[in-house]
Amino acid sequence: MRILALSDVESKALWDYYTPDRLKGIDVIVSCGDLYPSYLSFLATFFRGPVLYVHGNHDACYRETPPEGCISIEDQVYVYRGVRFLGLGGSMRYKSGPYQYTENQMKRRMMRLWLPLARHKGFDILVTHAPAFQLGDGKGLTHTGFQTFRTLMEKYRPAFFVHGHVHLSYTPTAPRVSRYLDTTIINAYEKYEFSFHEENTDKGFGKGGMGNVGL
Repeated sequence: MRILALSDVESKALWDYYTPDRLKGIDVIVSCGDLYPSYLSFLATFFRGPVLYVHGNHDACYRETPPEGCISIEDQVYVYRGVRFLGLGGSMRYKSGPYQYTENQMKRRMMRLWLPLARHKGFDILVTHAPAFQLGDGKGLTHTGFQTFRTLMEKYRPAFFVHGHVHLSYTPTAPRVSRYLDTTIINAYEKYEFSFHEENTDKGFGKGGMGNVGL
């Protein structure tokens, strides 16, 4: 399965200068948040596979105008072609507003997922907006990551953890790709394409292969 992850900044190549070959070979599009709903709706119009998304901390407009033709995977395990996506959007709470959570609130969201996680025997790809604590997060409360995400990786050992929120344009030392235990961590800022090998999805210990931006 070829996955295109998006976050934070609308890609001109996929919007202003879109051509059909831009999405050739892509099976799933995953948004990690802070993107215009019209951008995701535009991609869904031309894309045959699912466009999945979680909310970023700047996505309050989704309450009134959610992206058309797209699927929210917030607080659920979404399965496509045998690959299990777990969605937990939002950032660390740093002011009042939607899609911001304290560490305890994010932990409670995780705990409410125990039944679907048990039913699906774990998950393969964790999709969030914020990073994990001390794994590619930033300085200051606004860009601090969640310990809860580290707990999920430690317990379920997913193949991939895909997030946004940390802009590589102004945080040049933040890693695009890193590793924690059995999980490849990807900062999806703007766009990043990678492969997941579906034959390894049993028992929640899938192994994936990394790709390049390539768009």
